Amino acid sequence: IFSIVVFGSIINECYVNKDSQHPELLCIFNENESACSYGIAVGLIAFFGCIFFFVVDLYFQQISSVKDRKRAVLLDLGFSGFLAFLWFVAFCFLANQWQRTTLTRGFSQGADAARAAITFSFFSIIIWVVLALRALQRYRLGTDMSLFATEQFGTEPSASYPGYPGGSGVESTETYQSPPFTETLEPNPKGYQVPAY
Repeated sequence: IFSIVVFGSIINECYVNKDSQHPELLCIFNENESACSYGIAVGLIAFFGCIFFFVVDLYFQQISSVKDRKRAVLLDLGFSGFLAFLWFVAFCFLANQWQRTTLTRGFSQGADAARAAITFSFFSIIIWVVLALRALQRYRLGTDMSLFATEQFGTEPSASYPGYPGGSGVESTETYQSPPFTETLEPNPKGYQVPAY
């Protein structure tokens, strides 16, 4: 959502006429076309990346290969970290260019959109850092579980599965139920009459 706000506000309101004598549209950020283009590009990359990783998250449980899951989590981690960096650069670049902008009557029309783009690019840094930390946590959880699973089983192909670990390692002599097929059955249990046919 933040990326939509950034690239949407730049596209819609940050290209304005400087004044009535200059009919061409100029970028409101110090008339620097690179600032507007960079903000739009990062916003679009983030938007399409979010859609892609949303779909990956929906189908993540259906990925059966551990290697493919690991690749998906590492891709998520790398992409989130990369976008956090891009948003940091976008925030610094847009804020610097906005600080150098001389507001004319034409530029004052898009001032709110420029401030919104700068503000939401700052919030995007925080969001993408949180997403990178979440992906890192997911990666660590996955590696811990895989290490735990491989320690349980023998490395030889013919090795059997280990038994259930007991508490003290010594079997108790107390039984909680009778062993099967050792009870003597009465021919007519108490209270039950065999029907005559």
